[in-house]
Amino acid sequence: MPDPQAAQSGGTPFDPAQGKQPHPPGQQPFDPAQGKPPPRPGDPVPQGGIDPSQVFASPPPPPPSTGGAAAGAGSTGGDDAAIPQDSGPPPPPVGTVATKDIGYDDEDIKVLGQVGNYRFSGTTSALTNDGIAIPVHPNTTFDEQKFLTLLRGSISLTRDEKWRIIQAIPKLSQFQVDELQKILEEERRKFSELSPKHLAQLQKLEQKHAADWKDLQSVSVQEGVKQQDASQADEIRKQLGLS
Repeated sequence: MPDPQAAQSGGTPFDPAQGKQPHPPGQQPFDPAQGKPPPRPGDPVPQGGIDPSQVFASPPPPPPSTGGAAAGAGSTGGDDAAIPQDSGPPPPPVGTVATKDIGYDDEDIKVLGQVGNYRFSGTTSALTNDGIAIPVHPNTTFDEQKFLTLLRGSISLTRDEKWRIIQAIPKLSQFQVDELQKILEEERRKFSELSPKHLAQLQKLEQKHAADWKDLQSVSVQEGVKQQDASQADEIRKQLGLS
């Protein structure tokens, strides 16, 4: 099962199916020891997008050594412990009372009382994709808004990694885009299926990642204004015969 604590570390994301991060298939994640640090939001983006190998800030960890939970998957610090095998039922729908008769234990019932109507993905689902633009990608076809919604809902990817994924899209193949979407969908499904005892922690993680997404929206809007101002300045220079 996915490890919410590992996601909190801000490392590269856990692929529940393979115990790996969803770096684009066929590409190796960027290794800081081998070159310059990967670009960050606000940095210049080369025409045609950034290289997919620069998306992630660290290479993938080894596959988990135990079944069920990944030990520190996605963690860069190695301080996160794996959660136990989670065999309890997923949270009940909002409005349904959780009782021991239908498989919930005391901790499940206690946490459900603390989080109220919260269910995983509820926080990021309330956000929008406004201000986030996907670069032109003539070699691939996909639902851009669905892709962005899956991306913003990931609690394993960092803010910067989400930005780099978007900037790398022009260089991704159709297969890579499709596989990345599948992995993001699987991540969301796995976290949604965790028993209620994890909801309080997941809620905190979602709140953090929701704030990161809003910050990314602000950065993207600022960059758009800068580009528009630069374009207008170029046009004025042309009109004055200065360029």
